Amino acid sequence: MKRFTSLFAALVLGLGIQFSAAANTVAPDVLVKSVSDDVISIVRQDKAIQSGDTRKAVTLVETKVLPYFDFAHMTRLAVGKDWKQASADQKSVLTHEFKTLLVRTYSNALTKYRDQQIDFEPLKAKPEDSDVIVRTKVRQAGAKPVQIDYNLEKQGDNWKVYDVLVAGVSLVTNYRDEFGQEVRAGGIDGLIKSLKDKNTRLDPTTAAKK
Repeated sequence: MKRFTSLFAALVLGLGIQFSAAANTVAPDVLVKSVSDDVISIVRQDKAIQSGDTRKAVTLVETKVLPYFDFAHMTRLAVGKDWKQASADQKSVLTHEFKTLLVRTYSNALTKYRDQQIDFEPLKAKPEDSDVIVRTKVRQAGAKPVQIDYNLEKQGDNWKVYDVLVAGVSLVTNYRDEFGQEVRAGGIDGLIKSLKDKNTRLDPTTAAKK
């Protein structure tokens, strides 16, 4: 898990995917690259983020990333079969807490960005496809390239990310075993409590007070 989350610094640079009504005429990989370049540029120029300002990194993630992810879909995938036993209120809380966990994890890792380069592979998709994979490789000096793939689903005129694979490992299903253990130990409420505890530990305002 530690190695998996350490890749988020590079991963988050490709997550600010701004798909607009023009998405049906612009290839998803072109849009991903355009916004990825924008985010990289911001991080390279922002000394505060580079110095570990997680709160500023959170703001960047919330601005560039959150609107373009289907967190409800991601949470359903992460919780797996146990999702069916959750009430409507519990599903809402789970989605909120999982979203918060991902944002804070990404933001912490973003402060560790150190000039990684992102290569984009040609998009293999048909014009009528509504579910595509944008494949990239992240390169860093002295390290083996890491494959990072984005699963996107077209919703109306917009595309939204519902999973990310890092070196072939699904981001959302990577949590499934852990979440399953929490549910078996304490039910859905136990999983919610665990997520809230993690989010408290990752809260940049809490870290600042310490």
